[in-house]
Amino acid sequence: MTPFAITGIQMHVGALQSNVEAMLHRIDIMMARFPWTQMALFSELAPHGPLDRFAQPFPNDDLSRFQDAARRYGIWLIPGSMFEKREDGRIFNTSVVINPDGEIVSKYSKMFPFKPYEQNIASGTEFCIFDVPDVGRFGLSICYDIWFPETTRHLTSQGVEVLLHPVLTGTTDREAELSIAKATAAQFQCYVFDVNGLAAGGVGRSLVVDPSATVLHQSAGQEDIFPIEIDLDQVRRQREVGLKGLGQVLKSFRDREADFPVYDRTSGADAYLNTLGPLRIPQKGDVAGVAASDPRTALGYSESAETKPDNLYLYKGRSGTD
Repeated sequence: MTPFAITGIQMHVGALQSNVEAMLHRIDIMMARFPWTQMALFSELAPHGPLDRFAQPFPNDDLSRFQDAARRYGIWLIPGSMFEKREDGRIFNTSVVINPDGEIVSKYSKMFPFKPYEQNIASGTEFCIFDVPDVGRFGLSICYDIWFPETTRHLTSQGVEVLLHPVLTGTTDREAELSIAKATAAQFQCYVFDVNGLAAGGVGRSLVVDPSATVLHQSAGQEDIFPIEIDLDQVRRQREVGLKGLGQVLKSFRDREADFPVYDRTSGADAYLNTLGPLRIPQKGDVAGVAASDPRTALGYSESAETKPDNLYLYKGRSGTD
């Protein structure tokens, strides 16, 4: 058994004032109640809330305070994320990983800002993978990232066993996001720690899922400090023998015969995506998509495709997999 104790902290997040002092207070409470905690994870944008006007450069005084707390208690700490303003003026949604010595050992900027709503936020391009000595390999993604399975595919293909996933979801798609978190755990045979905030920080309902897609904890809509001891040996065992002795999905992906042309932007396999409208916020009375052509018409679908089962992407006389 390779046990490791991670505590998620679901808390009230204000939009117009710093929440750093409140976060540090909850770390004190966590360690008083659950002194066996080895890692703590807060929700997305917990320190300063969801408004990018509070963006600041990294490093900063608030990060130093979190480093001091991690060092004082000897824990790994991921203090959610905050808007980072870089020298070129761009703003990123950035998280850091602080080790028990108070050192920032990794940094991650959200790859998929929630556009078109987060229109002013730049996209990160670097993945976050870090090792906890004598325990295992961890990866970090932020909120909307999990909707794109390619992000988790890359992390788990590098050996990540635990996906740390701070979110700020205060919208009606939270139910879908919970389903995605469960599916992610099963698809990639990993633990998923999905920590949401409250008030300006989300609707709560934080979730912890094990690699067999079993829910280990589900928060409700109030503040919650939830310690969960995981077992990394469960991940390693399941990756070898399959989910409940069945699907060995990582090995099946490794041994695949198929390549995926859609990931080659020059292949034409994603031509349908280019028929969709611009990425923009819907307007009152918006009729976008109401009279849109179906994919066959939009692509100039050829009748001959119906007689060519070996080439289902035929359009305009050209194969989408050429």
